[in-house]
Amino acid sequence: MPKFLAVYTGTPPGPDAGPPSAEVIARGMKAWQDWMEQHASQIVDAGGPLGATKKASKAGVTDTKNNLSGYVIVEAASHDAAARLFENHPHFSIFPGEAVEIMTCPPIPTMD
Repeated sequence: MPKFLAVYTGTPPGPDAGPPSAEVIARGMKAWQDWMEQHASQIVDAGGPLGATKKASKAGVTDTKNNLSGYVIVEAASHDAAARLFENHPHFSIFPGEAVEIMTCPPIPTMD
């Protein structure tokens, strides 16, 4: 079955926004756990949160920023089916997350 990398994205809150309340965090974590249990048979790698980022390039290694906040790897019959797994996901329906981006994970080409 095809695999898909889903990355959770979000823009950091502005300087006047405080962290989510304990009630929102508890409700969100419960909903996230329920989502994980509901889709357990399709989760290949439960992933987790993403933190500070470094960028390696020809110019060397530097600190950088992006809007990636977490990831999970799922299996689904199609790209559309994988994307539908994330409809109304707690990442953006409860937490202040922005979206979930779902990418195909095609096989590595062989050297035949």
